[in-house]
Amino acid sequence: MRILICGSMAYDTIMVFGDQFKNHILPEKIHMLNVCFFVPEMRREFGGTAGNIAYNLKLLSGEPVIMATVGEDFGVYDKWLSDHQLETTHIKKIDGSFTAQAFITTDMDDNQITAFHPGAMSECHQNSVADTKDIALAIIAPDGREGMFLHARECHEQGIPFLFDPGQGLPMFTGEELLHFIELATYVAVNDYEAQLLQEKTGLTLDGIASRVKALIVTKGAQGSIIYADEQLYEIPCVEALEVVDPTGCGDAYRAGLLYGISQGWDWTVCGRLASVMGSIKIASRGGQNHKPSRDEIQHIYSQVLVNETLSQHTDELTA
Repeated sequence: MRILICGSMAYDTIMVFGDQFKNHILPEKIHMLNVCFFVPEMRREFGGTAGNIAYNLKLLSGEPVIMATVGEDFGVYDKWLSDHQLETTHIKKIDGSFTAQAFITTDMDDNQITAFHPGAMSECHQNSVADTKDIALAIIAPDGREGMFLHARECHEQGIPFLFDPGQGLPMFTGEELLHFIELATYVAVNDYEAQLLQEKTGLTLDGIASRVKALIVTKGAQGSIIYADEQLYEIPCVEALEVVDPTGCGDAYRAGLLYGISQGWDWTVCGRLASVMGSIKIASRGGQNHKPSRDEIQHIYSQVLVNETLSQHTDELTA
């Protein structure tokens, strides 16, 4: 099943400052801030919502179709996608633009200062869902504002079920606009903070939002996730990672597992567990696309999760 991934392609430049920001920012001078942080450690990662989701979906042997706009500096990322057999047919290069980029400086207390340049992402409305073929499922992930509206409408008009994932782009939209997305969408996915913001902006409760779509998925980090579907509440436990290295891209990995499960017609408990497995695998690696488990390894981890749950339930029953 070909799954359309509408979202951003971005470079993440991550720098580490070997001290604390607070030691170099004087409160009485905050009105005329002029600071320089020496960052001898730096790395550049491939990222963006579309890139991360597609990468994880490919690990599951899915068929992701990326739809995004990029800049003239996309060459090295393009080669990465080709090396991993990811389709690039609907990635459009915008002349005179840079690919979207995030510049993140982290201090020793894990505080972050981030600068984000949207670049070519703002032109994503130049792509059209009508230009794709044989798409059975889609996701509208954070991207350019105009393009998100367009692609949601096109998916709805063409009868393509899609997952609306506003993510960090949620503040761009009014309550009325978010209600419009929900009415068009088949599924909605947010984290717990975004869920609260979505309720405040739309005036709907989570149950109210869930009643308008086939499923509402709310991720809660280490507390797992909740899926509202079929007039039921499915509580999905978090899958413990081998080690916690970097949460960047975990939400995208989760969504890839979710999309794959939906495409296979699996029930929500299975979809949620697979999504959690993908998130736990990702968090053990730096960056959004550096983990490299085989399909068999993912299946083994998933099977072990089921075994552990069964053993835990049995132990609880004996204790009771």
